[in-house]
Amino acid sequence: MELYTNLREGERGAWVSICIYLLLSTSKLIIGFLGSSEALKADGLNNFTDIIASIAILIGLRISQKPPDDHHQYGHLRAETIASLVAAFIMAAIGIQVIIQAVQHLANPVQEAPSVLTAIVGSVSAIVMYIVYKYNLKLGTRINSAALKAAAYDNRSDALVSIGATIGIIGSILGFPMLDGITALIVGVIIIFTAYNIFHEAAYTLSDGFNVEEAEALSTVVKLVHGVETLKDFKGRMHGNLMFVDLTVTVDPDLNVVDSHRITEEIEQRIMKVKPFSVVLVHIEPHGEEISE
Repeated sequence: MELYTNLREGERGAWVSICIYLLLSTSKLIIGFLGSSEALKADGLNNFTDIIASIAILIGLRISQKPPDDHHQYGHLRAETIASLVAAFIMAAIGIQVIIQAVQHLANPVQEAPSVLTAIVGSVSAIVMYIVYKYNLKLGTRINSAALKAAAYDNRSDALVSIGATIGIIGSILGFPMLDGITALIVGVIIIFTAYNIFHEAAYTLSDGFNVEEAEALSTVVKLVHGVETLKDFKGRMHGNLMFVDLTVTVDPDLNVVDSHRITEEIEQRIMKVKPFSVVLVHIEPHGEEISE
C-alpha cells in the first residue's frame, strides 16, 4: 500500500535529522563549555531535545507501518501522533532546565567573553539546519506526513535559534556579556513554545479535531456531485496521516441501487482526488423523506 511505503520513506527524513542533531548538539555542548558561552550550550541542549523528538517520530513511523490486527482494526497510524506527544513533554522539561541555567548565569554573570569559535559554530549550525528544514519539508509534503512536516518547522525554528545564539555571542564578545545569558533565556522560551505547539497539534489530532476550513472545502466538493440533492452530515478526523470522512447525502428517492451506488463512488473519487490518503464512508438517504431512527 502506498501509504505504508510513504511511512517507510519518511523514516529517511527522521534519520537525517537524528544524525545532524547528534553532530550539532555534541559540537555545541563541547565548544560552548570550552568557549564559555551559555547561549551556545543552550542551543546545544535545544538540539538534544530535537534528537529525542526525532527518535520519537522515527519510532512512531515504524509502529505506524504495522498492519491492522484484532485489537487495532484501523491500524497503528496514530502511533506517530502519540510519539510526538511524548516528545513534547520531554522538550518542555529540557526547556525549563535551560531557563533555570540562564537565570543562574544572569544572576552570577561570568566576566569571561565567549570565544570566536562559538560564534562560528553557531552560524554554521544555522545554515545546516536551514538545509535540513528544506529537505524535510519537501519530503513531508510529498508523502503527506504531518509529523515530518512538524519536524521540518522545528528544524526552521532551530535555525532561527542558532542565528539568535550567534548574535548573542557576538554581542558578548564585543563587550556586552549579559547578551549571552539573555539569549540563552530566549532559547529556553523558544524550546518550551515549540514543545507547546507540538503538544497542541498532537492533542488536537488525538481528540479527533478537524480543520473547519478543510471540512467546508470538502463539503463543497460533495455538493457539486451530480445526483446529490443535499449534504445532511459531514464528519472528518485524522488517523495518523490518513483522513477518515463520514458523510450523509440525500438523493432522488426514485433512483435504483445502481445509480445510488454510482453517486457514492463519484463522491469517494472526488474526495480522494483532493485527499489521496483518505477513507470515505457515504450514507445515502432518499431526499424529502424522514428516516426513522
